[in-house]
Amino acid sequence: MLRIAVVGSGPSGVYAAQALVGQSSVPDVRVHILDRLPCPYGLVRYGVAPDHEKIKSLQNNLRAVLEDDRIDFLGNVEVGARGLGPRRLLELYHAVVYCIGAARDRRLGIPGEDLPGSHSATDFVSWYSAHPDAAPDAFALGARTAVVIGVGNVAVDVARILARGADELRGTDVPEGALEALAASRVREVHIVGRRGPSGAKFTTKELRELGALPSADVLVDPADLALETAYADPAAVPALVRRNLTVVREWADRPPQGRPRRLHVRFFLRPVELLEQGGRVGGVRFERTAPDGSGGVRGTGVYEEIEAQLVLRAVGYRGVPMEGLPFDAERGVVPNSAGRVLRDGAFSPGEYVAGWIKRGPNGVIGTNRPCAKETVNALLEDAAVLGRRQVAADPEAELRAAGHRPVRWRGWLAIEEAEAALGHTLGRPRVKIPDWAGLLGAAQGAAGAGGPEGAGGPGEGAR
Repeated sequence: MLRIAVVGSGPSGVYAAQALVGQSSVPDVRVHILDRLPCPYGLVRYGVAPDHEKIKSLQNNLRAVLEDDRIDFLGNVEVGARGLGPRRLLELYHAVVYCIGAARDRRLGIPGEDLPGSHSATDFVSWYSAHPDAAPDAFALGARTAVVIGVGNVAVDVARILARGADELRGTDVPEGALEALAASRVREVHIVGRRGPSGAKFTTKELRELGALPSADVLVDPADLALETAYADPAAVPALVRRNLTVVREWADRPPQGRPRRLHVRFFLRPVELLEQGGRVGGVRFERTAPDGSGGVRGTGVYEEIEAQLVLRAVGYRGVPMEGLPFDAERGVVPNSAGRVLRDGAFSPGEYVAGWIKRGPNGVIGTNRPCAKETVNALLEDAAVLGRRQVAADPEAELRAAGHRPVRWRGWLAIEEAEAALGHTLGRPRVKIPDWAGLLGAAQGAAGAGGPEGAGGPGEGAR
């Protein structure tokens, strides 16, 4: 039997597990998927906006993988805690695949960035997604004007949530505390601002069209911003996605306001240079107007503009963070690797692999993780003969428990799902996420009658 640990239960981790048990070259493979959280699915659960039900339904596909008898989900197990570092994992498993993503948001690096009222979009997403590390009262939304810096899908997501009415989200699984804060929100003006033009933005056309369809917000585009966009000169020369985005943005620029209760401004060619202070917190953002530099980038023009704002959310990308005991390329924010094989001082480290964003950097969509994981698993299988000769623990889960870990197994996760459905029923909603550690772990214990104090079904191989 080849025992593999996959660290992380997001799409890249689940796809890696699927590839491992779906291959035929190694007949007997068992996979433990370890996750710090008691819930699986990673950013599909804690990163996809609650009103994106179609994308969230991907959980059903991931669930089918995790229900395979050769795969065991072990949540509430933090790699790096209680002596469970990379070296210890290699004593427990023949191989380890790290699918730990890119957990840190990029910073703007400008004065005023740490003022109260300035946040990362990651923090805002975690709050409305009920991540247990996010404080339930982190966002009171007393601001009248919000600025979202960035023109990718995350920026569009957070702007859309700010511009939606709470009633439009009542049918989703958004936590009750966040829903109440959104219902009491004073935000009436939202600005999405990018330093490039619309042809350089990273959002998808579908996300853009959703903004234009919001019943409670007018979307406004300044025609002067579009006048700088060089791609309009020859739309046929740009990729189809860019061409579609340009069409949507131009339609917005030509559309008169409808008098809806909120206004959503989409701005281009503005680079943030300072967050302005007022009364000890954010009071606005100072931008420099940019212009195309003729080589695909932008240059500063020395012309400045200020936008009043009491809430600023930066959505300018993510970075991987180092894990103690693993090599790390600080410049790229990834673990050094060759086709998924971890490299230590330029040489392959037997038994250690990476997949997903920590392998290639934060790029691509959810589906990009499937071929990425498959490449890593193919490398692992090529090494299987050597890996199988390593002496490892007979029962890794028992060793984890002996070290003080209290894994939440699949049965515990199902108990959490049931508790969230019950919570939704009491609130007159379809389902409501539990937003805190105590609530999640308490719900997981609802499976204790099935054989384990942590909703684990008891220790031992194959207990679900």
